Amino acid sequence: MTPQELKNSILQLAIQGKLVEQRPEEGTAQELYAQIQAEKQRLIKEGKIKKEKPLPEITENEKPFDIPDGWMWVRLGDISSYGQRKEKISASEITDNMWSLDLEDIEKESGKIVSFCKASERKITGDKVRFHKEQILYSKLRPYLKKVLVAPADGICSSEIVPFYLYGKQNLYYWVCVLKSPYVDSLINSVTYGVKMPRVGTETMLNLVVPLPPLAEQKSIVAKIEELLPLVDRYEQAWTKLEDFNRRFPEDMKKSILQQAIQGKLVEQRPEEGTAQELYEQIQIEKQRLIKEGKLKKEKPLPEITEEEKPFEIPEGWMWVRIGDVVSKITDGTHHSPPNSEDGEYKYITAKNIKDSGIDLKNITYVSKAIHDEIYSRCNPDKGDVLLIKDGATTGVVTVNNIEEPFSMLSSVALLKLTHGIFAWYLVYVLRSNLFYKNIRSQMKGTGITRITLKQIVPLAIPLPPFDEQKRIVERLEELLAVCERLKQK
Repeated sequence: MTPQELKNSILQLAIQGKLVEQRPEEGTAQELYAQIQAEKQRLIKEGKIKKEKPLPEITENEKPFDIPDGWMWVRLGDISSYGQRKEKISASEITDNMWSLDLEDIEKESGKIVSFCKASERKITGDKVRFHKEQILYSKLRPYLKKVLVAPADGICSSEIVPFYLYGKQNLYYWVCVLKSPYVDSLINSVTYGVKMPRVGTETMLNLVVPLPPLAEQKSIVAKIEELLPLVDRYEQAWTKLEDFNRRFPEDMKKSILQQAIQGKLVEQRPEEGTAQELYEQIQIEKQRLIKEGKLKKEKPLPEITEEEKPFEIPEGWMWVRIGDVVSKITDGTHHSPPNSEDGEYKYITAKNIKDSGIDLKNITYVSKAIHDEIYSRCNPDKGDVLLIKDGATTGVVTVNNIEEPFSMLSSVALLKLTHGIFAWYLVYVLRSNLFYKNIRSQMKGTGITRITLKQIVPLAIPLPPFDEQKRIVERLEELLAVCERLKQK
């Protein structure tokens, strides 16, 4: 149960007479109602209020629930001044020190005043409505916001706020609770008019059927609610923390699992799978072969990895390597945005198309064969290559190319071609881990569009396990991350 549901439940129990005990010595609502009508008649005789047409008798069908003996059903118009002529005040009569209340000054649900403004602080145009201390203020605009309160002082407000008195001796705060109750809220919102700015009509409010308890019981109900609400507030604090934890848990768990994976703590190490040192030697042999065959350009050796570059301990049999030492090629797409259209011969991939799951072909554009050939001669993505966004807001998003056919790319995406010793999804998960993702993001520079460069990607130090262990890590990760995703959906 949410805190608001709990508050609603308390209010509903209160107006059904189930929150405090009934005491015969406190009199009956019928006696109170007689006093209210006597007060009303006196005010009519004195010319302070206008005599209105009698409201219809309340039928059994209008009574939404049972109420205790000693209570009675009444119409709001029979016990209050709701619907009586408003006390208007023109802009010229408004003085600077008058309290000027706008709807946005009232907190929804609670009815608390969040901002007190003098008329001098606002641009007053047209007539306003004057209200007085200890009148009930009810917002007829968007009543579902439950902006209802007892005026703590005199002031002025817009015509969307209705000030009214209760006749006779009644507890103002009990009636605030009634007007905020789920019963009244549901009823009023079922009959509002206006789509964008729904309002409740005066006739609806005059005829509103509400439960009237004896005065002493009204006071007891309010006292009980005031006793319970601080407990509900404490519950709300705990509930909010729990909700925040539940909201963050799947993502936090995902980060934790990825970190465990790249530290060698997610699956067991198996000596029979060899070592990363042996794998690294095989990768270097492969790269030398490609260089000899003219398929790979010989690059300047990268510096040794220092102890300061190693952010955590890794298992024996693993080793720290630089990305540039274990991939066969790192490049990016064209640095000049080419003419492209909604149809053509070759797909044109930019950062917007790179998603965690692969390449998203929604809103794809195309380039001509001539343009594609020029781009592809330098940047030739194949299925299974790693694609990393390096420009703009989504920098750091990384995936494996899942498209068989050749396509062209913009320079916002880096292409990492792997050697046979690197399992593509293992590298992707390393780069997705919180530590490496933050490292990439922290290196972004530039004015307008921030980015990382290929020169910043090449020397990144990553943990390298044996090849078979890379595959087992990915298998285990996919099992656990699927669980995280299901938790997220819940």
